[in-house]
Amino acid sequence: MTGGQNGPTSMGARPPHLLDFQDWTPERLGAILDNADTMLQVLDRPVKKVPALQGLTVCNAFFENSTRTRTSFELAARRMSADVLTFAAGASSVSKGESLRDTLEVLTSYKVDAYIVRHHAAGAAHLVARYSGKPVINAGDGRRAHPTQALLDAYTIRQEYGSLEGKKVAILGDVRHSRVARSNAELLPKLGAQVILCGPATLLPPGLAKMPGVTLTTDPREAVRGAHAVMALRLQRERMSGGFLGSLQEYADTYQVNDTLLKEAESGAIVLHPGPMNRDLEISSDAADGPQSRILKQVENGQAIRMSVLYHLLVGRN
Repeated sequence: MTGGQNGPTSMGARPPHLLDFQDWTPERLGAILDNADTMLQVLDRPVKKVPALQGLTVCNAFFENSTRTRTSFELAARRMSADVLTFAAGASSVSKGESLRDTLEVLTSYKVDAYIVRHHAAGAAHLVARYSGKPVINAGDGRRAHPTQALLDAYTIRQEYGSLEGKKVAILGDVRHSRVARSNAELLPKLGAQVILCGPATLLPPGLAKMPGVTLTTDPREAVRGAHAVMALRLQRERMSGGFLGSLQEYADTYQVNDTLLKEAESGAIVLHPGPMNRDLEISSDAADGPQSRILKQVENGQAIRMSVLYHLLVGRN
């Protein structure tokens, strides 16, 4: 099931999930963003904890290395008083050949109430949703989707402008290998924004142009011109063995998000990056650390957004 269904779970019905944004309405998405405001207030308190998920167990099932996303989800669940079971594939029977489904059956026996799944294979979170019978949040699957990253990006833009309606968001870099780019291209137009995906032709899958509200260009100046937010994507050098680039220097000379390129953007346009950054490759240090940067704000907002998603799926639907 993609997107999820609203309302309480009935006998034989599957619970709601956040696997991607298919079937998610702007109203439901707006509720997630609105509730993140409340979660930020919780995080500003001396005691950063509420009992919303007390008595529930959330499983952080990470079959792929991660620091930011795993830590953010773990803190989000604990801030809401959930018990957290952290599963790392490298220290498990998966490294001995155990299948995802067998691993899931073991985890299910621990009476887990929700799964947060990160996996190197596209569709893995869908598989967990199919067999677990519990709410599943996709924390990144292959190149396909990373919905909570897109939500925190949208939230960061909304904080700046009050709304995404009519805003232009330029996303530059390694679009081919980026689940972040795909999720943003799916989400932001639902909230009224225009998305421009930009990169070398070898890193810019033409099929993405079929998505509503999305356009593609290989010209970074065209992409950034008039943009309200400019996002640099990590250049995934570990996946560049297919001859996608002539050289890293050539890439940086053309597509790096820096102060010169930002002059083409709307005055005061904000700078985003999903992290981790390759400084002075896809983004200059001046742009990453400058007054227009909201990169650390994205990290802060990530915890609030993930708290909001957990609340929406585990509590707010009842």
